[in-house]
Amino acid sequence: MGRLGVVLALRIVGRELPGRECGGYRDVHVAVQRGREPEGAVPADAAEAVWEFTVEAVAAPDGTRDFRGPHVQGRRGARFLYLTWGEQPPGGAFTMFRRAKLMLDDLPARSVERGTAEARLALTDRCGMPVCASVRPPAVTWT
Repeated sequence: MGRLGVVLALRIVGRELPGRECGGYRDVHVAVQRGREPEGAVPADAAEAVWEFTVEAVAAPDGTRDFRGPHVQGRRGARFLYLTWGEQPPGGAFTMFRRAKLMLDDLPARSVERGTAEARLALTDRCGMPVCASVRPPAVTWT
């Protein structure tokens, strides 16, 4: 199982963003979700979107690894991070219209043991829209 009870520094790097206007949406932004709120919104016409934060890797009662922290979503055994898409006009509120899940069980054990991990993914799907649903390897690369 390796070392648990560690703070894990995460970095998410999104590239190939879909643009500020796509699929009838305007002023499109993407953010990582902290609890129920978007954090670190990036315009969807940026060259890349980068978020850095920490989560805690802990031992679950059954001895498997689990994750905790304000960015961690889902139930034990199926934890994930949300990338949330929304319209955010200048000076306006973020109105979510779609989300993508980055599944934490895809994290390599070696990264958890080392205390650092990076996810790299394209943020545009085959149809030119913001990526959504569960994003798993090979669509996301964890290192």
